[in-house]
Amino acid sequence: VQLQAYGGGLVQAGGSLRLSCATSGSKFAYYDVGWFRQAPGKEREFVAAIWWPDTTIYYADSVKGRFTISRDDGKNTLYLQMNSLKREDTAVYYCTTGAAGGRSVRPNQYRFWGQGTLVTVSS
Repeated sequence: VQLQAYGGGLVQAGGSLRLSCATSGSKFAYYDVGWFRQAPGKEREFVAAIWWPDTTIYYADSVKGRFTISRDDGKNTLYLQMNSLKREDTAVYYCTTGAAGGRSVRPNQYRFWGQGTLVTVSS
């Protein structure tokens, strides 16, 4: 299973970015899928997920109301629309997919990871 995340970049505070994550060797529709992020010197933290099988969507409190996770099953692609970005959103963002039915916010519960895409929010 390979995941390829892209769409990161430099954006001013208050701006928007959309991250995408494509997969080969797996189907997002059959597993939990999500986004995590890791800022310099910090642990990887949960951002958002779509949980199998009922597509429950769950967000970290820090991004709720600003970020939107979605999935296009036809394109087998996962998205993260990020609006009203803040400096504290600066991090490398990782897409992930894992064991079906885990419904976890812990990174060690997810099996496969993309390489990460850097998001930098300037003031």
